[in-house]
Amino acid sequence: MPSQRAFESGPGPGQKPRTILQIIPHLDAGGAEKIVVDLAAAQAAAGYRALIASEGGRLVAEVQALGGVWLPFPAASKNPIAMALHVRALAAVLAREQVDVVHVHSRAPAWVALGACRLRPTPMISTFHGAYGGDSALKRRYNSVMTRVDRIIAHSSFIADHVRTNYPEAAARVRLVPCGFDFSDFDLAAVDAQRVRKLREGWGLEGHERMVLLPGRMTAIKGQKLLIEAARRLLAEGLSDTKFILAGDEQGRSTYVRELDQMVASLGLDKFVRRVGHCTDMPAAYGAAAVVCVPTTVPETFGRVAVEAQAMGTPVIAASHGASSETVLGPPLVPAAERTGWLVPPEDAGALAAAIAEALGLGASARSALARRARTHVIGKFGLERMNDATLKLYDELITASRALPHS
Repeated sequence: MPSQRAFESGPGPGQKPRTILQIIPHLDAGGAEKIVVDLAAAQAAAGYRALIASEGGRLVAEVQALGGVWLPFPAASKNPIAMALHVRALAAVLAREQVDVVHVHSRAPAWVALGACRLRPTPMISTFHGAYGGDSALKRRYNSVMTRVDRIIAHSSFIADHVRTNYPEAAARVRLVPCGFDFSDFDLAAVDAQRVRKLREGWGLEGHERMVLLPGRMTAIKGQKLLIEAARRLLAEGLSDTKFILAGDEQGRSTYVRELDQMVASLGLDKFVRRVGHCTDMPAAYGAAAVVCVPTTVPETFGRVAVEAQAMGTPVIAASHGASSETVLGPPLVPAAERTGWLVPPEDAGALAAAIAEALGLGASARSALARRARTHVIGKFGLERMNDATLKLYDELITASRALPHS
């Protein structure tokens, strides 16, 4: 829900609506895409015109239902020639729609937007959704487009520090805006038991079986192979009545998916490890899970899964790099009695297995206490209203400054 400040930030009587254009390659499932949709809803509720340029996806209908407008645009193209041709097309969109601020969420379309905003001068904001680095001068230059803007949004201290370290010339333009969530959906009390039962049955879980869940698209960086190896170790040690579920889109990565299936088969884990594809009811999935794992092999710039699962009161185990220490509280950063989850060394299947065993072994009172601490932590720090208000304020600052400039 937008705050009262959001409603008061829109145009006054007789003024044209402030128009924000967000650009992202696709509107499918993913953390960046969800942020784009949430911001569009906040913009529309505050009286802005909320436009999104992308190639489309399953979230288009949601955008439109929330008051946003989808503009079909080849935002996923990485062909330099095509991108150059798209610059003038986007500049025409900026002029036709009288766009006040362009908000980019990905590097390739950011280059197109940069060119368009030079042809039709328009303030730009970027959100860093990845720890863009680069081993070569060419890659570094490609990544730098996310810093060639008026304001840079970092959703975690980890990514803010990354930008300041790797792009010191842009340090003054970085703004820390913690990622925000609508926790009304991620509340165990709001999830009907029938939803949980239906999901468990659909995934082939028996009533007595516990579920260890790894949500995330099918890509090596999400750590599916680590969980499979951890499952092998735990089952060899006698763990029973537990299934390990990999939930997420294949997104065309058929080779990697075959590798996962072959690994499961070669280890004899076919009855214990299962891929279930894209999940449309994540609150129910978290509610059904005994443990949620986030064993990413590269640092997370934020990590929605860890926050959503904690809001649901489900024990979370995350790799201890990137922003995980901001989203999950655990030793050695806090005493064990204050933990909201587990932080384990990256790419350490043994440590992951040990943490899973510890989480599964929690007694009822210890699990309830952990759930209360986790929900209190994430609600206090990562509310959707907080993110929306801070982002709308940045839009307003840039629009006010832009309209104060003399125009020829």
